[in-house]
Amino acid sequence: MKLGIRYQTTYSYEPAVSFSPHDVRLFPRHDRFSRVRRLEFKTTPSANVRFARDVFDNTVASCFFPDPSAELNLQLALDLEIDEKDPFHFILENSAVDLPFDYDPAILAVLAPYRERKITHELAIPGWTPPSASNKRNTVSVLANLNRLLHEAIGYERREGGATRSPIETLRNGSGACRDIAVLLAELLREMGLAARLVSGYLRESDGQTRRAEGSLHAWTEAFLPGAGWVGLDATNGIFCNHNFISAAVGLTPSDVTPISGSYFRKEEIPNRMNSCLELVNL
Repeated sequence: MKLGIRYQTTYSYEPAVSFSPHDVRLFPRHDRFSRVRRLEFKTTPSANVRFARDVFDNTVASCFFPDPSAELNLQLALDLEIDEKDPFHFILENSAVDLPFDYDPAILAVLAPYRERKITHELAIPGWTPPSASNKRNTVSVLANLNRLLHEAIGYERREGGATRSPIETLRNGSGACRDIAVLLAELLREMGLAARLVSGYLRESDGQTRRAEGSLHAWTEAFLPGAGWVGLDATNGIFCNHNFISAAVGLTPSDVTPISGSYFRKEEIPNRMNSCLELVNL
């Protein structure tokens, strides 16, 4: 199947301002199931754009704006070829069939940052009891159940601006944006000893089934399962990630996967606004 992605964000200021370098993480990561056939990226005002790979192997466009402006516009046009992906088409290593399990010592050092918890106490989810050494449970069933429980317990809210909320705040509110829910799930996975990372990208319309955050920029979570590798979990929708999830950036923290990061220079805060538009079309 062929998919077109058309994205545009405009920041407006009164009066004109100068800009820090802006980092853009909107470019699909290559894998077996997706291939980029066209990529056009431009900014207004014109920027000196430097493409590079970050420590997580994400493609990042660093944009340097030489002149002040009252408006900053970023436009991206992508054409992709996508193959269907069964999210359960994997075989776990024998040691990882049940949770909890121990990772092979040979990869522990690599996975250590992804297993490090960000909060110090356990998170309470209604109906959720994590597996234990005395009560081991099937790994895939545990993850599917946790994914579903979060989907049912946490309401969805579309919130384009503002910082990502902590897991405790998301639980207290009982709702959150997709990035809040992704961070909450990552913390719960780490609580079970799993390596987890955050993902941002795009969620394509899914064969007539309505999904939260569908047709928009999206965030979800990946867990590293021996034998399967990084497996995508979308607790916002309570499902495992298939070919409709197109990842653009992965990382440990929300700042690692923020689609666009940067700031303007002005001694005082001034009126400003942001307008974004994303269109995903079958070609």
